[in-house]
Amino acid sequence: MKTTRLPHATLSEHDGVRYLHLDTPWVQGAMRLARPNTIELEYVQRMLTSLLWRPTEALSDGHALQLGLGAGSITRFALNGLRMPTTVVELNPEVVAACHAWFRLPRDSDLLDIQLADAGAWVAGPAGRTLHGEVTLLHVDLYDHEAAAPVLDDEGFYAACQKLLAPGGLMAVNLFGRDHRFEQSLARVAAAFGSDQVWHIRPTREGNTVVVAGRDVVVPGREALKSRALALEHRFLKQGLRATQWLHMVRPYQPPTLPAG
Repeated sequence: MKTTRLPHATLSEHDGVRYLHLDTPWVQGAMRLARPNTIELEYVQRMLTSLLWRPTEALSDGHALQLGLGAGSITRFALNGLRMPTTVVELNPEVVAACHAWFRLPRDSDLLDIQLADAGAWVAGPAGRTLHGEVTLLHVDLYDHEAAAPVLDDEGFYAACQKLLAPGGLMAVNLFGRDHRFEQSLARVAAAFGSDQVWHIRPTREGNTVVVAGRDVVVPGREALKSRALALEHRFLKQGLRATQWLHMVRPYQPPTLPAG
């Protein structure tokens, strides 16, 4: 049977920031050396927009799941900031080794479980089923080594992700908002989660758009959301969470209007 070689994890540094690459110049993750707990990349900060839909008093409740480790920014935040039990699924062992050696990722512990596996097979298989209905924060950042397109982007995958979530749980997925396929991806997420459970964030300058999808999430009123944002910013501004700005970036999913006729 032919096996596909996984790309090598490589590093670069510029202006105090260490970057992770996979055999190409494209950035797969980053960490500012002087402030390793600050989330450096803007799109990664916006993946934590999902925290707006979590009650302030329950931010650390439940279980966090990360599909695609990158440079470990969200994993470190879940562990060090939220103190949540966290599972990470990463295909490439070199990425895990690089994060341990160069990106301040802790070793496995009572709070952290890193599993080397294909994320698609994992969420649909026995390992994923052990977390059905248990995950409160799911972050999906699965790109090929050229960072050109998500490697898992079909309704079956998103349906498997939906089954992982506890009531009130949320998935955040990184997509390219300026790509012509974005609307198709958004529709696949809505088909799996329900149109009223999907939101998207304004694209970053680089074109990344974060989509947030929930399971039985009740969206509070504007004042309650503002209160949550202020609480998040007070607690995590040093980590890069500009939560009050997120309130102006969030849009609910609008299904396409069918032509009359």
